[in-house]
Amino acid sequence: MKPWTVVVAVLAGALALIFAMLDLPAPAFDLLPAVTTHLPASGVEHPVTAVLLNYRAYDTLLEVAVLLLALIGILALGIDADPVAPRPVEAMLSILARLIVPAMIVMAVYLLWAGAHRPGGAFQAAAVLAAGGVLLQLGGLIASWSAPRARLRWSIAGGFLIFLGVALVTGLESTLLQYPMPIAGRLILLIESGLTISLGLILSGLFLLLSRDRKNEAP
Repeated sequence: MKPWTVVVAVLAGALALIFAMLDLPAPAFDLLPAVTTHLPASGVEHPVTAVLLNYRAYDTLLEVAVLLLALIGILALGIDADPVAPRPVEAMLSILARLIVPAMIVMAVYLLWAGAHRPGGAFQAAAVLAAGGVLLQLGGLIASWSAPRARLRWSIAGGFLIFLGVALVTGLESTLLQYPMPIAGRLILLIESGLTISLGLILSGLFLLLSRDRKNEAP
């Protein structure tokens, strides 16, 4: 396929999506008043976090499952059968990673904590952690992945398992992922804390699995 045909196809698809968005009918009703009315009972003060981790937590649980399955699928393919050749590491990149990654960890913790009352949360914090992991690997400070061992695998799946455990407990007590009001905030923080670590590992793992080499493998 010629490059110009790919460009034309992408532009045509983009234009179709734009026209489809412009042609969407007006919403039948406004959800914002309903979200705002029930916000005090959600356990958090930010409406986006309330929607993602309370009102529609089941959707978020499935999204996390999809990301986890994507990484499991890559591991199941056994892509480490033909490792790539080692590559040189630039000294400046290594120095930059040493300086920036600690600040990125602090930023990730802040985003996790801030998600309860302002823009932030587990997904944003995990993205920052994943970027830090990629930067560390590019700087030659951490190893690529070939076959993650048990401890790392549990860390990858831990966020989903915590989320699923809360769902099962609340389902036995009342309704699936309907948190008791007195502890709703703490349960959401527990879920988001686990998701931050797990999603950070999943997102960085999608890169680290594809950048492995024979001389630089994860323990």
